[in-house]
Formats: sequence, structure tokens, C-alpha cells
Amino acid sequence: MPSVEIVVLFTIVGILVGLSKGGLGGPVPVALTVPLLTLILEPQVAVALVLPLLIFADIFALYFYWRQWDRHYIALMLAPGLLGVLLGALVLDAIDAATLKRVIGCLTLLALGFKIASDRLASLAYQPRTWHGYFAGWASGFGSTLANVGAPPFTAYLLLQPKMTPRRFVGTTTLFFAVMNLTKVPGFIALDLFDYELLLRIAWVFLLIPPAVLVARQLIDRVNQQVFELMMMIPLAALSAYLLLSG
Repeated sequence: MPSVEIVVLFTIVGILVGLSKGGLGGPVPVALTVPLLTLILEPQVAVALVLPLLIFADIFALYFYWRQWDRHYIALMLAPGLLGVLLGALVLDAIDAATLKRVIGCLTLLALGFKIASDRLASLAYQPRTWHGYFAGWASGFGSTLANVGAPPFTAYLLLQPKMTPRRFVGTTTLFFAVMNLTKVPGFIALDLFDYELLLRIAWVFLLIPPAVLVARQLIDRVNQQVFELMMMIPLAALSAYLLLSG
């Protein structure tokens, strides 16, 4: 029987994943999941256990944004992203838990910085370069594998592109990270990062995701996104600081 702490935290994590994949709060709710679980689990275990939840939620996100992605940017960033996933998995397996906590703390703080600056990116004078896309893809795959915070470099790059409509932006992001999440699985299995016993004990969390996705879809036009994101960013900053100090 799962402990009360596991039930409470995984309930929150399942809801956060569903809300994010439903379009509410963007990647910020997902960024909270791993730092939350590190309060009760080893960081490698936390990262691996969130992955199946993300893959399940990706099914719903792909349904809502099917074929609304930009093939050019997917093709540009996919291969570097896969290299980032490979390197991220090797680092995840190689470093100790205390160091990984600090890395997760640093990455989540960087994610916060990107989020705060994202509203100003579109107004910058920017000259696109192909290598920018390569780097954004690699950094996104790497950050996603280590701590599920790969969205900031990917988001920043897309926001700087001309004629990137909101729906195309979300569709492109959805497909890219759905592919990234699936490609993490073989590496995580090969490196024996999954706690299969615990995954079975928290299988009920999958049932929370579909209703959370549907709630998010209903609230998108009714909730102030900036206020909601701020509500998510405050605990994310606190957890990041905690991980840096306690690692």
C-alpha cells in the first residue's frame, strides 16, 4: 500500500501533467513534477517515474494538435534532440543523487528565467541561424531527459521565428516532446532506471490525467494564463532553491 506522502504527491503530479498537456500553464506545471517527487524519492527514480505519465498524456495532446505542427522546425531540431536525450540518459545514470538534485535545481531555475524572459523574446531583433535550431533541439532533449525541463530552449527558439502562429507553436512543441519522451524509454530501460514495483503501485495516477486534460481544455479561455503560471512558478522557485541547498 503506497504511503500517504506518495499518494498525495503523485496525485498532484498526475493533475499537473494533465493540466499542462491540456494546454493550461504550458510547460511550467510539468517542470514542477520532478522537483516535487524528489521530496520523497531519489531523483533518478523521480525522473523515470514521471516519464510514463508524460507519454500517456502526450496521446491527448497529440489528438488536440494533430498535424498542426511545423515540419521544418521538427526536422531541424529532431536529430540534435535525440542526441541530447542520449547524453542526458548517460549523465542521469553516471552522477550521484546529491549532484543530480543540484542539477535539477539549476535546470528548473533556468526554466524560470526563460519563462520570465519569454514575453520579450518576440520583440527582439533576431537573425535566424540554422545552428541556433540545432542547439535548441539538443539542449531541449538534454534538459528533458535530466529533469523534464527541456521546453525553455525549444520555446525560446520558436518564439523568435517569424510567422509562428500560437496553434503552430503548440503543435510543434507537442510533437517534438512526444517524440523525445518516447525515445527516452529504451535508454531508461537499458540503464535500469525504472522502479517497476513502484510504477505498478502508482498506476492509478494514469486515471487522473484524462480528466485533468479535459478540465484544462475547459479552463484555457476562462483562466488568466499569466496568473496561473505565476502560481506555478512560485513553488517551482522554492523547490529549485531547496534542491540546490539540500543536494
